[in-house]
Amino acid sequence: MKNKILKKENFYFLIILLLTFSIDRYSKIKIVENFNDNVYFINEFLNFDLVWNTGIGFGLLSFNSSFYYNLISLLIFAVIIFLIFLALKSDKFDKTIFSLIIGGALGNFYDRITFKAVPDFIDFHYGNFHWFTFNAADIFITIGIICFIMKEIFIKNN
Repeated sequence: MKNKILKKENFYFLIILLLTFSIDRYSKIKIVENFNDNVYFINEFLNFDLVWNTGIGFGLLSFNSSFYYNLISLLIFAVIIFLIFLALKSDKFDKTIFSLIIGGALGNFYDRITFKAVPDFIDFHYGNFHWFTFNAADIFITIGIICFIMKEIFIKNN
């Protein structure tokens, strides 16, 4: 088992994971340090607006109860561990996909533990319609999931 973990491709998996995590942390640190309760209008479709999310992705399952918050956090931690296990057993392409998902998930999990909420700040909108506010970690997780689904649909394993 030790030799399988120390493979070169697992090193690349770790680099992508750490890079994803670092980009997410940097973006959140910059927005939290520089945000002063104003909405920053980037253009007619994009704002930066800091929102503290206590739920899971896109604010789903937000509760005021610390019991539910801790239960969801424990579940998220278990999913991250499971994904790491899957990544270590996967081929190179799947490792890359899993590294994006895990890096993003670790970024959001870090915030859940540190701040008891996740800072979301990217606000896409068209007129009065606003998509859910999200962050860089959510982008990496979404890209990883889309790649995984596309791989399953279009790439046939023999």
